[in-house]
Amino acid sequence: MIIDLRSDTVTKPSAEMLQAMLTAQVGDDVYGEDPTVNELQEFAANMFGMEAALFCPSGTMTNQIAIKVHTQPADELICADNAHIFKYEGGGIAFNSGVQARVLPSTYGKITAAQISSALNADDPHFPVTRLVCIENTSNRGGGSYYSLNETAAIRKECDRLGLKLHLDGARLFNALVASGTGTKETGSLFDSISICLSKGLGAPIGSLLLGSETFVKHAKRVRKVFGGGMRQAGYIAAAGLFALKNNINRLIIDHAHAKQVAETLTQQSYVKGMMPVETNIIIFETIDEATATQLQQYLKKRAVMANKVSNTSLRFVFHLDVSSAQIVQLCQILNEFKP
Repeated sequence: MIIDLRSDTVTKPSAEMLQAMLTAQVGDDVYGEDPTVNELQEFAANMFGMEAALFCPSGTMTNQIAIKVHTQPADELICADNAHIFKYEGGGIAFNSGVQARVLPSTYGKITAAQISSALNADDPHFPVTRLVCIENTSNRGGGSYYSLNETAAIRKECDRLGLKLHLDGARLFNALVASGTGTKETGSLFDSISICLSKGLGAPIGSLLLGSETFVKHAKRVRKVFGGGMRQAGYIAAAGLFALKNNINRLIIDHAHAKQVAETLTQQSYVKGMMPVETNIIIFETIDEATATQLQQYLKKRAVMANKVSNTSLRFVFHLDVSSAQIVQLCQILNEFKP
């Protein structure tokens, strides 16, 4: 059996999730008449103590909608230098919103309140208006690192002082909440908008949610339509997301434990030069040289283990609900047997 560690987006719906999808009550969501979509949106909004939510096909769409709603063309947003919205959303910041990105050097994908303060543009017609701050929790390219509640609260306080909106790319937010023990309502109180992906660690096949105020979500729904994101009988896929939120959050701790178990094995290998701190379900490790990284990826593939290189010398493992404890034992043995 293949051990697929390329991403937590590769999960397949469980039998129970498929049954929930099969029996979902549906309607036309563009008319606001799909009862399962409405239930999912209300459930998520209530979970985070926010007024409303909007169901969309992808996390890229929810992030891009949020940027569009919060900004005007020729504005500027602030984000980390390796943020998903900046590196992996096809230039959407510029294409969709006509907005410039001020990217800040990050520590494992995280930026600080002090950095935000120093990056604010002066009120001068030569400069774009700084309007929005976007942070990512957990950070994909930061090795699954997460913001503590105190770190986030400090950024919120600085945004309030500077008159900036704050958006959360919460693609793996529940991994952060489970690891830190932070409550959903505590988190919701700190942001103007939150994007939540249902198709990563939570195991749904498709879908993301955008949370915010009623006014924000009303505007977001118009932007979703413009982006081509209006769906009809979407309750069949919303049912998967609802099942995921009700059943698959607490089990994320298993994925974190698997990551730490494999990380311990990797630290014992002579071919591993270094590793980012392992805080959640992602491992990013550096090999001793480029040739070793290539050899290791090829060796893993021959042993039915799929993993992505994230640089010439680094590989990434992402753990999820379709990776069993038995497969973790097998993976550790495979890593021990590799000889570059």
